[in-house]
Amino acid sequence: MQPVLMADLATQHARLAPKLDAAVGHVLKSGRYIGGPTVAELESSAGQLFGLAHTVGVNSGTDALILSLQAMGIGPGARVAIPALSFFATAEAVIAVGATPIFIDVLPDRPVMNPAHLADTACDAAILVHLFGALCPSPIGSIRFLSDAAQCAGWGHGTPTGEVAAVSFYPTKTWGAAGDAGAVLSNDKKLIDDVRAIANHGQRVGKTHEQIQGIIGSNSRIDAIQAAILLVHLEDLPRRITQRKTHAARYEEVLGQLALPRHPHDAVHQFVFRHPDRDRLANALNEDGIQTAIYYARPMYKEPAIQSPESESHCPEAELFCRENLAIPCHSHLQPEQVDWICARLKALL
Repeated sequence: MQPVLMADLATQHARLAPKLDAAVGHVLKSGRYIGGPTVAELESSAGQLFGLAHTVGVNSGTDALILSLQAMGIGPGARVAIPALSFFATAEAVIAVGATPIFIDVLPDRPVMNPAHLADTACDAAILVHLFGALCPSPIGSIRFLSDAAQCAGWGHGTPTGEVAAVSFYPTKTWGAAGDAGAVLSNDKKLIDDVRAIANHGQRVGKTHEQIQGIIGSNSRIDAIQAAILLVHLEDLPRRITQRKTHAARYEEVLGQLALPRHPHDAVHQFVFRHPDRDRLANALNEDGIQTAIYYARPMYKEPAIQSPESESHCPEAELFCRENLAIPCHSHLQPEQVDWICARLKALL
């Protein structure tokens, strides 16, 4: 059997190749490569998908976080609560705006921020990361917050909570581009107008370059080719969601309580389970040609770029999760025989 990959972008492209070629060709012939009707259509479609009124496309999910914080007025001197477990960009964005990340432990049963711990921490704002597409509970109290909805395409929980939602269209996302791309979404039109201006060198339509929230501006715009590609992939999104949930249900039958709790409305961006002998399972599956991944091998505060050892004693659940978690293939292009093979090997190894 061919190796079973964590992601199969080549097969994904082949499925939609004629439509993708036509969409990209249309943009190239139009001569509108930055902005224009294709970008406007993508922004409108993203808003409809996530249930938010206003959208601006940007050049990555990381920039979506940075721009969101800047438009909210979060900068030097601010303390921003983030979960101990997330992709590094969550902490990176906080540091990039001059704020200080405050690491909050995750829930005992799933790797999203524990709102009880957040309530006990003095912070100016918080980033809720809906990791693997699972809903992160909203904070208790009046703290300002935004949603990192990078892994939420296709979930059924409704509108991401907070002042703003930051989305990544990285190619391996359920709804992904053919390169870096992202979006910022909100019901607050002024906030989105500020994000659009910051991302366009501080320039508003018909005006000179300004400072917005004290920010001089930058260059972070989604291009029309990526927008066109995303619009084609959006047509395939319902099928991908159905397939991922079907695979997840198969795995859960085998894994039982080792699988992370999953709400029916969760997006299955990654399928992750826990096992105290994780490394043995990972090595065995990899030897069988089944690719695996670890999300994540260490909490963010242990990354050399940050190194916040005092956080370790405050985040024991995150520490344990990092020792036990393992992700297995769950993308929508898996063949039935591949899923059968993964289930068979899991049964034999557990």
